[in-house]
Amino acid sequence: MNTASLPLRALWAPRTLFVRLSLIFFAGLLAAQTLSVWLTVTERNDATMHVMVGYIGQEVTSSVALLDRLTPAEREAWLPKLARRSYRFVLGKGTSGMPPDAKLSQEIGESIAKDVGSKYHVTANAVPGDAEHLEVHMTLSDGTPLTIDMHPMHGIPLSPWLPLVLAAQLALLAGCAWLAVRLATRPLERLARAADTLGPDLAPAALPEDGPEEVARASKAFNAMQARIGIYMRERLQILAAISHDLQTPITRMRLRADLLDDETERARLQKDLKEMELLVREGVAYARTLHGADEKPCRIDPDALLESIVSDYADAGDPVSLTGHIGETVTTRPQALRRILGNLIDNALKYSGGGAVTVDVCVDPGRKRQLSITVLDRGPGIPPSLLEAVFQPFYRVESSRNRETGGTGLGLAIAKQLAQSMNATLTLRNREGGGLEARLTL
Repeated sequence: MNTASLPLRALWAPRTLFVRLSLIFFAGLLAAQTLSVWLTVTERNDATMHVMVGYIGQEVTSSVALLDRLTPAEREAWLPKLARRSYRFVLGKGTSGMPPDAKLSQEIGESIAKDVGSKYHVTANAVPGDAEHLEVHMTLSDGTPLTIDMHPMHGIPLSPWLPLVLAAQLALLAGCAWLAVRLATRPLERLARAADTLGPDLAPAALPEDGPEEVARASKAFNAMQARIGIYMRERLQILAAISHDLQTPITRMRLRADLLDDETERARLQKDLKEMELLVREGVAYARTLHGADEKPCRIDPDALLESIVSDYADAGDPVSLTGHIGETVTTRPQALRRILGNLIDNALKYSGGGAVTVDVCVDPGRKRQLSITVLDRGPGIPPSLLEAVFQPFYRVESSRNRETGGTGLGLAIAKQLAQSMNATLTLRNREGGGLEARLTL
């Protein structure tokens, strides 16, 4: 596939429904958890700041009342004792400035002015600088100026264990979301696997009709569809078999009558036509059987011996067919189906190029699975690229003269394709550089 022709979103979007739903659920949970933490921390800070402002106002009022009752000589000794982490008392006028514009400074200044009262002539101003800095000025009863130097604290530090708890909670929610998505998409995966295994044999295991109501209904409908398709295909095979059986008798009578003809030319032409009819009937029944499924059971075979036997049969008949490559291990497959596929491919190579070459090799696919590849090569005219898939259709022939000797019945590649699917293999065609065709069977 050419990725340049795909939309940009298709290049990064996950390909499986499981991953997509998992990402959606996880992103939603992450956003909800983040919003929940933000709201909780914000509400906690607002409530804590409100309590802190009221607490500062009460403490400052008590401290000012104490300093007002002390003598000027005693006040200096008490100043360190009355200091807190965010403010301290200074005997003096302090620094003048503009009224505070920060919200917290305004609230603290108003709270202190309200709690201390108008008796001490309380004023507040901001101190220029990077950090928020506030000074509250007042005058004691004896006329001594008093300044409260404050550095308001924003926010409450989080406990060190809180992020770990939040991370564990998010991981738990993500795990639950993953499990929920897994349970929801598993029936779809099972249905897709069953559809993929619904090959020409039409004999896969029925899907279990349990689980949620929607899943059970889908499984039941799929099983019913399999059964209907099986019935249709069996009826099709029975019709073709009946036609083949019924045609054998008139073909035999026609052959007997042809033998009685005095004209040798007409007799030869009629016998040729009858031979083509028999071939067409035989190929049609063979194709119907591949659609219905093969009765042959897979077994362990020596592929090297099988390939050498096939090539030797052609060599004995005088056909130039060569074999290259060695597998060196046994495989599990359907030997008769494999022999039929390779026979059809080699026959095509001989028909269109006069010779063929068979090569075998073992490779490893991206999923780390070992694959057996059998390739049939020829130097014939090849196939137009637009028709490389069409030639697998039954009765389709690239050669349009309708001559059986030059174009065949149009069922050889169709039968090979169906047999390959029944073996869980793939059959592909491509044109070779320099001319010719490559037919590759991958097990």
